[in-house]
Amino acid sequence: MIKQVENKDEISFDLLVANCCGRRIISYLNAYGTDYDFCKFYKSGNSIILIINSTMLICGNDFEADELNMFVGMHNPFRIEGNQIALGMIDNKGYMQLHRTTFELVSGEHDIEESDVNLNPRLVDVYAILTEGFPNLSDYPLWLADTSHRVRHGISRVLTYKDCTTATLSYDINGHVLVSQVATKISARGSGYARKFLTWLAEYLNKQGKTAVLYALDIRESFYREIGFKVVSEEFVLEKTEYTDEIITKGKLQYND
Repeated sequence: MIKQVENKDEISFDLLVANCCGRRIISYLNAYGTDYDFCKFYKSGNSIILIINSTMLICGNDFEADELNMFVGMHNPFRIEGNQIALGMIDNKGYMQLHRTTFELVSGEHDIEESDVNLNPRLVDVYAILTEGFPNLSDYPLWLADTSHRVRHGISRVLTYKDCTTATLSYDINGHVLVSQVATKISARGSGYARKFLTWLAEYLNKQGKTAVLYALDIRESFYREIGFKVVSEEFVLEKTEYTDEIITKGKLQYND
């Protein structure tokens, strides 16, 4: 039976810490706890579901198919990600499958001067870069509220290179880092900034004994293969085929590919 989690002590972190989706859920637990309406946690057996705005993350597969489909229909998320067995239980009516690859960042040659990397950029400048790369990014106040909250609480970090390229370290848990929201200003595209910056970032994190991964939908997959990043896994996510502007904006708040 799927029931809402009222206290984070009800959740087994052993399951969550073992995979990327689970670590994302942990990052939201650490950032917000269980008291916010836009960030709700549910459990069935040892499995956990997070609904953050209009994205649903599923860790584990302790679900009855009928109940899971009823739950999805009730909450009507824009995007559903996570355990592939659980996603396979979901009636795809109204959703399309998107293929996604997880890449591990691999160090390589670069000519980056560390003085060109800003480890604490102004978030308003970061947002200006992101809006050129992600037209469906949420409005600035909503993005700022979430990003600044996560940065203040040590959950996430945001970096920029030459004030033109940005990347977010969405979480850093037990030496595992998720990189997201990688974007370059339109005026600087073709400069190789993203390639250099991500290669430097892999080296920067590896020196700290950390392993970083990122997600890529098919439209970006070839770019990361060319850099030399290592394929870790492949999966599918579900995304609504019909949606309002409000739903798509909320759904694409966090992990833009």
